[in-house]
Amino acid sequence: MAEKRRLLPVRLDSYKPLRELVFESLREAIIQGQLPPGERLMELQLAEELGVSRTPVREAIRKLELEGFVVMVPRKGAYVAGITDKDITDVFEVRAALEALAAGLACERITEEELERLERSVVQIAELTERPDLDALVAEDAEFHEIIYRASRNKRLTQILTNLQEQIQRFRLTTLSRPGRTRQALDEHRQIVEAISERNAEQAQRLAWEHIENAENSLLCALREDGNCD
Repeated sequence: MAEKRRLLPVRLDSYKPLRELVFESLREAIIQGQLPPGERLMELQLAEELGVSRTPVREAIRKLELEGFVVMVPRKGAYVAGITDKDITDVFEVRAALEALAAGLACERITEEELERLERSVVQIAELTERPDLDALVAEDAEFHEIIYRASRNKRLTQILTNLQEQIQRFRLTTLSRPGRTRQALDEHRQIVEAISERNAEQAQRLAWEHIENAENSLLCALREDGNCD
């Protein structure tokens, strides 16, 4: 019996180069768990599933390695990267500092329209917290942070933070599914928005840092087999 196809063929209705489309498809498959940690990436198989040649697949795998999604094992090939507690700590240390920087800059540079979108995002998150739609909640949570990144008016900072978010995106569902975390995160979002609306950079930076630290602790607890955080 033929193995079930997991990846959809690449759609060529985009201006992006084929290698970029393949990269985005594989990265999304890793984030969504279709390509789980530890799985070997076979160029020929992936090329057949995506409907492309092996060349863009090979190029995409190299880029995925640079971004930490893939590890190359000598004489064995490419594998989807797992993630250790140390990996999580490293990413969140950097992310906490940069999220704080973005929040501080947003206090100085955010527009009234962006502030309105930020407040609407909090309302949307509150509504999603009341119903079991974690996928939508994860997407809206990411959008909340993206609004702050854009409001910082620092493109390089936005690029780095977006990349860091993507590296832990496959674990956000795990984090927000922990009992009580969604409501805690919602309260933290509200406080951050209040600080930004008051243009209180010092407060916004502190709250943003604490928010990311709490997300890190929640993720580490969720990944433990017994879920015990004591």
